[in-house]
Amino acid sequence: MKNTDYLKSPDLLPSTQSDRVVSTFGFGVMWVGMAIVISAFAIGGAGMANLSLFWVLAASIVGCVLIGLFMTITADVGIEHGLSFPVYIRAPFGTVGTHIPALIRAFTAAMWFGINTYFGATAMNAIFNIFWGFDNWFICFIIFIAVQLTNTILGIKAVERFANLAAPTVIIIAIWMYVVLGKEAAAIDRNVWAWIEEPVSAGIMFTAFMLIVTGTMGYWSTLANDLMNISRYVTAPKFERSWWKRNKGMWVGSIIVMPIVQTFVVAIGAIAYIAVGDYDPVAAIQLLSTSGIVLAILFLMIVFAQWSTNTPANVIPAATVFSNVGGPKVPYALGVIIAGVIAVVSQPWAILDVIIPFLIISGAILSATVGIIIVDYYIIRKRRLNVPHLYESDGQYRFHNGINWAGMISFIVGGGIALLFQTYSFFVGCFIAGIVYYFLAKYWWFKKYKQAELEDPSDEKYLGITVGRDWQIDLEPETVVFPDTSVDSKV
Repeated sequence: MKNTDYLKSPDLLPSTQSDRVVSTFGFGVMWVGMAIVISAFAIGGAGMANLSLFWVLAASIVGCVLIGLFMTITADVGIEHGLSFPVYIRAPFGTVGTHIPALIRAFTAAMWFGINTYFGATAMNAIFNIFWGFDNWFICFIIFIAVQLTNTILGIKAVERFANLAAPTVIIIAIWMYVVLGKEAAAIDRNVWAWIEEPVSAGIMFTAFMLIVTGTMGYWSTLANDLMNISRYVTAPKFERSWWKRNKGMWVGSIIVMPIVQTFVVAIGAIAYIAVGDYDPVAAIQLLSTSGIVLAILFLMIVFAQWSTNTPANVIPAATVFSNVGGPKVPYALGVIIAGVIAVVSQPWAILDVIIPFLIISGAILSATVGIIIVDYYIIRKRRLNVPHLYESDGQYRFHNGINWAGMISFIVGGGIALLFQTYSFFVGCFIAGIVYYFLAKYWWFKKYKQAELEDPSDEKYLGITVGRDWQIDLEPETVVFPDTSVDSKV
């Protein structure tokens, strides 16, 4: 017998219809802010080495749409059941096993938070220096971290409100940058649509094209794990059985808005490279203008872009996991603060060259989790979940000492093999882990540990919003004993 209350963190309970406060438009605006990232400028500049602008943009669109589709597919967990990432993966990994992939994701997110905050802080410091002669980037770093953490602690609606401010500001500045750089390219007689730095054979062109596709996907691959952390707050209709209609709020943002905005940013990076040989548009325009006001506007864009990316894509995922690990003793707000502490302690300004390769490796490993989620949720469980048992330490998701070994083995195999194919790591890790999980779970693990939603595949009992249900979890401390659901309790 044991107390089961530690899994019932109030901040991680299933969201209800009244909690779904982010509209389709609001989520789309959030994506506008998230999609303007420095890496997209770099992708555009790098692509111009061997491809024309048309093919660079085409590759960006393909990569964005593909990863957007993966994100929307996994986000249905949040739409259907109102569950966060660390709570849902108690099903494919166990109530204890969930912590392994979740913590990898959390530390990855917290470190990206630190890196993006560092970039934003240097831009903030430049603004202060231009207008007031103040020059201390570390103080700017602490201030910038503090305001982002405060914004996140205030909740998803506060994050959306900042996106409503940042998105139009950043887009207007980005359009202006595009025009300025385009004129500069024309002034030196370079046709942006025809120019290629070094024309190559068709085979090398295809490789360059795929590098942009996979590079684009790789940057957002971690969000394909846990966009459900946000989707659980996005409006969706009850009693809607059409997947597309139910997930409209998600696919409009992830499959339409994100590819358009990020590809526009890629175009700016490409044109900056054509115009002055530097993909960084801020550096490029600095070469063309000495106006302090102009530079301050550019740096403001960097600050807003980092902030609007950080809060939904990095701080929320990390804080959610830390709250899951700590249980009720670690509320969401404390999880946010822990993410901030890690961002500072990781010292991105000092070890940037070491951190980024580590983050690329962790992203490759986490591709395995995406495959496991898709197979577990769609193929095996058919979207049905015994949600109350996700919050019970002795429920059906306890498995063997809290671990679903089908999930753990698949995660290790898929993530390990993904590391051998870093260019295509997302596809490799996702596919291998998904296949391994299907056979291990269906023909071994779930034969030993019976799952209620598989034994009695009832939509009325185990679906959420599709049947009009808001899942309710009893928060009262209780001591319960569930019968061992295994055929053979020993592995």
